[in-house]
Amino acid sequence: MTTRFTGNFTQQEPIPEEAIQAAVAVMRSGRLHRYNLGPQEEGEVSALEREFAAWSGARYCLAVASGGYAIATALRALGVGPGDRVLTNAFTLAPVPGAIASLGAVPVLVEVTPDLVIDLEDLAARADQAKVLLLSHMRGHLCDMDRLMEICDAAGIRVIEDCAHTMGARWRGVLSGRHGAMACYSTQTYKHMNSGEGGLLISDDPDLMARAVLMSGSYMLYPRHGAAPAPEVFERHRLDMPNISGRMDHLRAAILRPQLAGLEARCAAWTERYRAVESCLRDVPGVKLPPRPQAEAFVGSSIQFLLPGRDAAAMRAYVAACAARGVELKWFGADSPAGFTSRYDHWRYAAPAPLPATDAVLAGLLDMRLPLTFSLEDCRVIGTILAEEARAAAG
Repeated sequence: MTTRFTGNFTQQEPIPEEAIQAAVAVMRSGRLHRYNLGPQEEGEVSALEREFAAWSGARYCLAVASGGYAIATALRALGVGPGDRVLTNAFTLAPVPGAIASLGAVPVLVEVTPDLVIDLEDLAARADQAKVLLLSHMRGHLCDMDRLMEICDAAGIRVIEDCAHTMGARWRGVLSGRHGAMACYSTQTYKHMNSGEGGLLISDDPDLMARAVLMSGSYMLYPRHGAAPAPEVFERHRLDMPNISGRMDHLRAAILRPQLAGLEARCAAWTERYRAVESCLRDVPGVKLPPRPQAEAFVGSSIQFLLPGRDAAAMRAYVAACAARGVELKWFGADSPAGFTSRYDHWRYAAPAPLPATDAVLAGLLDMRLPLTFSLEDCRVIGTILAEEARAAAG
């Protein structure tokens, strides 16, 4: 076992040349603010909103400063405020419960299954505890969305989808983000479109979107939005919504529009890389790969697998052995947060109760990025290293 991988797990693809040229044109204009336009001009932000709405099939779209801002704005648009309880996955990343807590609301954490999706039985058992579910499609895994919506509709729960990891994914042919009342996407560097930071919010509900646009800081300039409700909808809300400025600027929108045009091809390329690593791990004793249901068309920009039954020392040793051969893994069972990785009991502000099923899953859960700068051969090398070290660890 001497092969060592020398690639960079944080190296993204270059920004497309068309996007660079568009960004330079914006900088030369000096007009970066989304409303710094003439009366008949459509800027890059409005064009991105219109194009993303068309791509997703949503009636409305709002471009904002980050995915976390999109989530908090969606919660506010649905009327979530201090003391309100909001259901959400126990297995997610910190900005999700953070967005709930930022409103003074209370996260109600729902167990995760060994398939890395929200436990629908536990959700049904907690359905009387809140009127909003912030559903995180964590690491690109989609639950049975038909069953989830049945549970939520029966209980009068409105759903916000966090699609930071599922832009382009589908459940039974329906795009991720098209089941709930609102959906939030991230364009942070490690997501499916890269503007450094950024977010997108979609909905078919005119009142929800009007509230979101007003909160983003539209300064009564909402008629300049290309994918927003009609002006009369804003008249119902314009004096009631606080300005919580979080607009996207023309520079980031200019970078994103060409990436949107190539999104489907990039999603397919990610999933090819996922399958290449998965094939190396599929029959390795002691390794569990979460199943990908036939109904799910996923985007494999990262891969997860479990080493069930290993203690913490064995998990640390496996991560270290892979790192020594150039393969960077994140472990969700660590005692303290590390980089982007944390688990629910690290979020003390949420006062989480113990979740034994989730604890058992996270104790053996490993996670790895699959940047598109990796070739398919790179992914086979990585998968071979992961498999060899798993076999060695199993004796």
